[in-house]
Amino acid sequence: MHKIKRNERLAVMTQILTQSPNRIFTLSHFCELFYTMKQFRLGRLETVTGAAGGVRYRPIGLGSYDREFVESICEKLREPARHLPGGYLYFSDILSDPQLVHGMGALIASQYYDANADFVLTMETKGIPVAMMTAEALRVPLIIARHATKVYEGSAVNISYVSGSGRIETMALSRRAVKDGQRALIVDDFMRGGGTARGMIELMKEFSVTVAGICFVLALENPARRLVEGEKTLMLLSDIKDGETLNIRPADWIK
Repeated sequence: MHKIKRNERLAVMTQILTQSPNRIFTLSHFCELFYTMKQFRLGRLETVTGAAGGVRYRPIGLGSYDREFVESICEKLREPARHLPGGYLYFSDILSDPQLVHGMGALIASQYYDANADFVLTMETKGIPVAMMTAEALRVPLIIARHATKVYEGSAVNISYVSGSGRIETMALSRRAVKDGQRALIVDDFMRGGGTARGMIELMKEFSVTVAGICFVLALENPARRLVEGEKTLMLLSDIKDGETLNIRPADWIK
């Protein structure tokens, strides 16, 4: 029988762990991997004690690398050409870049492993890619609230809410999507005043679900009104003014 070399074992173990985020493995199988994971910034291995313990991989950055990663996205977003009429910012290309979205999802998840969320909740449609990568890192399902009921999802709960722009919007979620007593992590792309996030919080109350956390990719730093509290955001944006350089920076919690 062919003897597997040490470097081959490390490569195989790395692949297994990175493809199974938040899953517990037996400690004895992966003890040689600790230094490799740290050296190559692949995430962090944690030891879980007890009879059902072992080792689990959590795909998070390492210190200054997190800020370096987010700053690289801020630099892209500062381009003047991203100004849109009405005080909007174009960043759909950022939210559709697999590498960037994967990194943002892992970074968001790193802040909520201990929140014990049963699922990630987002609002269609731009926030879906980052929410999906966050759900993957947490190893939980992704639930998507929609603007209108879909017939193929069965009966649904519908609520009305005030969006960040001040318009009355509708939000719907299938009654079969979640269960009473679960915990939700809300992840979305942008927060102007928190109207959509407030709507999702109210929607979760209809299902007797606890909101374990709220996180955005980008948020307005000083909104005229703020409808949610305790949220996190990867990046902060000063108010957009025509003819001025965009002031976008990593959030203070990212070291």
